[in-house]
Amino acid sequence: MSHPLIAAVLIVKNEGQNLRACLQSVAGWVDEIVILDSGSNDNTAEIAAEFQANYQVETDWQGYGRQRQMAQELVTAQWCFWLDADERVTPELQAEILRVCAAPIGRVVYAVPRLNWVFGRYIRHCGWYPDRVLRLYPTRLTRYNDALVHEKVELDESMQVESLRGDLLHTPYRDLEHYLVKSARYGKAWADGRAARGKRGSLLQGFTHAIGCFLRMYVLRLGFLDGKAGLLLSILSSHSTFIKYADLWLRTRTQGRQE
Repeated sequence: MSHPLIAAVLIVKNEGQNLRACLQSVAGWVDEIVILDSGSNDNTAEIAAEFQANYQVETDWQGYGRQRQMAQELVTAQWCFWLDADERVTPELQAEILRVCAAPIGRVVYAVPRLNWVFGRYIRHCGWYPDRVLRLYPTRLTRYNDALVHEKVELDESMQVESLRGDLLHTPYRDLEHYLVKSARYGKAWADGRAARGKRGSLLQGFTHAIGCFLRMYVLRLGFLDGKAGLLLSILSSHSTFIKYADLWLRTRTQGRQE
């Protein structure tokens, strides 16, 4: 019995606002949809059912990397194509994915260019485009690592990474409040991971990294060409950078006083 060719794989939580449009962009051309939910209380499950997805729930959260590993264990298809619920596949990218999956070449994995819609416009500078993310690979070849946050696909020297044409459209933030909430969550996960490894932080580190972040995005990577949205994104990114180092500093400072 032959296995399905391509699986669209997602990890989600309370993505009812985004999920239908995401799944509509892959429905009809992927052979399998796998969704691992970490505990939604909205209509995520109902939307998954509309698309006959293999929908499972795992609330024992061990980080983004481990959650992706568990989702991949549910896949029966030959290829894993990873999506976030706030992403949409363009027809150009669809054609590219079908092309390479139909004629696999050795130990090759594929990155896709992601085009981000942020604060009312597509961001084509700030170092955000092409925002290449490794999302397509043979299911039996590799998997994500077990990082708490900013997880990556595990690669070895025998693997080759190639880039596909066609954009993956991404809407990471609904509004400013959503940006701040999401940024705080990622920052906390970053500080959790660093603290668990015994790393220490300082306000000076936070300040210098924040200034460097702004200059890199707005000046070196031409964020000013993205107008006011580019300026706002650069400022907020530098703010988020400072906050995560401040969080780590507060933890280690408190530990030192308790000891």
